[in-house]
Order: sequence, then structure tokens, then C-alpha cells
Amino acid sequence: MDSDDNEVVIDLSPVIRVYKDGQVERIYRPSHVPPSLEDSDTDVSSKDITISSYLKARIYIPKLSSTTANTKQKLPILVYYHGGGFCVGSTFSFLAQRYLNLLSSESNAIILSIEYNLAPEHPLSTIYEDSWTALQWVASHVLENPRIKKEPWLIDHGDFNKVFVGGDSAGGNIAHHLALRAGIECLNGKVKILGGILSFPYFLSSSQNRRDGLLSKIWMFVNPSAENGIDDPKINPLVEKAPRLTELGCSKMLVCVAEKDELRNLGIHYAEAVEKNGKLVEVVDVEGEGHCFQILNPEGDKAKDLIKRIAKFINSEAFIKQ
Repeated sequence: MDSDDNEVVIDLSPVIRVYKDGQVERIYRPSHVPPSLEDSDTDVSSKDITISSYLKARIYIPKLSSTTANTKQKLPILVYYHGGGFCVGSTFSFLAQRYLNLLSSESNAIILSIEYNLAPEHPLSTIYEDSWTALQWVASHVLENPRIKKEPWLIDHGDFNKVFVGGDSAGGNIAHHLALRAGIECLNGKVKILGGILSFPYFLSSSQNRRDGLLSKIWMFVNPSAENGIDDPKINPLVEKAPRLTELGCSKMLVCVAEKDELRNLGIHYAEAVEKNGKLVEVVDVEGEGHCFQILNPEGDKAKDLIKRIAKFINSEAFIKQ
């Protein structure tokens, strides 16, 4: 290989690098692990599934009680999108596996975690479209269509009156955009999104974030044609050109932020704006912690508390502000 080809042309350490020859080096790359049948810590079972030729997922189901295992017990469904700035991360990583086992167990919910395509090999528009395709595929399970290959865990145990979308960081951004789209377009079978769970959502603005900061640079890397940079409507949901928050197609929303997270302030402003636009919103603001801390250290007391708050939100029959 010509030595010039080894030249780094984009360096976003400690996240990602791109070389002159086009090679992409994902510096942040937690190791992948296989799914498991009855995880030893949580009794949650998981398996990998194929949604389409270009879209895969890992699905989690908690252990069913012996009295209901054979009676088609129905559970809430969370369609989950991992974080990683749209350019790194994987639903197959040990971090995702460990966290979603815990969340599925605590919430007694089926979780479908989507392995969407990543930038820069794929444009941002493809990532959003992949995510929508996955959500539509979940909704299609209510249709009587023999041509649709359906997942038995969803058919047998999914409650399609309790569908949630959620994610951490970039996944929270994706969940926001899916909730917006679901409020404008119909999901298959007229399935409705009950709630959105945005944990440390990747939102930026010129009033809150440095344009030369790493998070801003990652945004411009994954969306180089962004209108107005970090005030593009896709990354700043509060700018004038962003879709109206009244369009959000969910009944309630949980927004999680943390004191030491650079994204905290805009996350709170977003939650306030959503509430002003007539939606029911709960905010969890964790003191002394940073971005996505509950995934990095799920055994900490504050991480356990956050997982319980998310589980409570999923299972609440009526929304009560705290």
C-alpha cells in the first residue's frame, strides 16, 4: 500500500478515523457477543433476526412465569436504537447486550434492538430510513399477510397497544424523528406509538455547543451537507425550520439527562418544548453522572435507579408527573 494511502484525512479520536484510501477505522469498537438463551444474571433470552437483506436486529424477551408461559402472555414492545454518533456502535456489542438484558428484565418488556447501517459508508438519510423500516416491520405483525415473515416472540407475546420507541444518544435522536414521522404517516396496521424514551438524546445547537467541539465535528462528519451546521433541524429540534413538536406521534415521552453531560441543557429545553406543545413529558435528571453512564456501568446505584425509572415509564397505565 502506498504510504500516502495511510494518511489520516479525518481524525475524530477517540471515536473514528478515515484514511486517504477511504479506509474507516472505528476506534470506539466494543467487542461483539452472541445472543444468549436465559442470560445467567437476568434469565432474559435473546436471538438475532433478519428484518431485510440489509437490516438485522437482536430481540430480547424476559423469562415468562410458569403460569403464563403457555397462555400467550402479552408484553410491552420497545423498539430500541443504539448510540454512537451515527457512525460507531452496534446492537451486538457486549455493552448493548448487558444493558438490554437488564432493561428487558426490569421492565418485563420485549426489546427489539436495531442494527442500522452507519455513516460514513451510508448517508444519514439511510440511517433514518433503516430505522423507520424496522419500526414498520414491527407494526406489520398485526397484519394478516402471509408474505410477511413474522417473529414468533412478537406474535405470541407482543402487546401492540404498548409499543415504544427509544434509544440512547444518537438512538434518542432517531427515536425523536421516528415519533415525528409516525405522527405524520401511518404505521402498518394503524399501530400507534404509546411512548418515546429519549436517553441523553444527541441534540446540538449553536447556543449550547461549541462548533469546534467533538460532538459538533462528528455531526458534520456524518451529515456534511447539514443546513446551518449544528442548527440543522435534524440535530436541533428547536430551530424554526424543524418539524412542529405537535406532530409527535406518541402519547407520552421520557427524556433522560445527566448533570455532567454536554447534551444536558438542550435535552431539558427539548422536553420543555414538547410539554408546551401539548405532550405529556417526564424528565429524569441524574446528578453527578455523564453521557450514557447507565450503559457503561449498569451495576452502579444510579444506573439501577435509571433503569427502574425507564421500566416504570413503560409499565405505567396512567402518566403521572413527578
